[in-house]
Amino acid sequence: MDVILLERVEKLGRIGDVVKVKPGYARNFLLPRGKALRATEANKARFEAQRAHLEAENAKRRAHAEEEAKAIDGLSFILIRQASNAGALYGSVAARDIAEALAACGHKVAKQAIVLDRPIKTLGLYAVKVVLHPEVAVSVTANVARSPEEAELQAKGVDVTALDRDEPAEELEAETAAEAVAEHAPEA
Repeated sequence: MDVILLERVEKLGRIGDVVKVKPGYARNFLLPRGKALRATEANKARFEAQRAHLEAENAKRRAHAEEEAKAIDGLSFILIRQASNAGALYGSVAARDIAEALAACGHKVAKQAIVLDRPIKTLGLYAVKVVLHPEVAVSVTANVARSPEEAELQAKGVDVTALDRDEPAEELEAETAAEAVAEHAPEA
């Protein structure tokens, strides 16, 4: 299906481009969200009549997004979550959690603007992409830790899960000896 883009769509095109997309993508995403029009002669004429207005609106939204981007770019925040000694979270950190953390820092960002490849399920520092406008994206850092003290250590580059695994040498030797005995013991 051919459509006329009314705004820039990542990996697809810019305002005014006529692109061929799958019908489902057009019907379920582009058309309902006002990102495109069907590429008919009537719609092409309508688009050309409104082109200047659409480009001016886009420039205004981009300028506003660039102002926000200056304040948000490089921002770092801490998310305190419960986790096992191995660093696996009990639950996960999703886009909603990051949006709430940004709101707590004084920056209102829609959860749809936060791009996570997959939910965060372990402790650590994560670079998160925030798309404020199709042409404006910034990166923020999410520090996922069990406590503010651990977050401070992680920010310095310390692997807090390795600290949990450090056992006294005597206990480690006793466990290794017990495992060796259990391996060679006759089965009952």
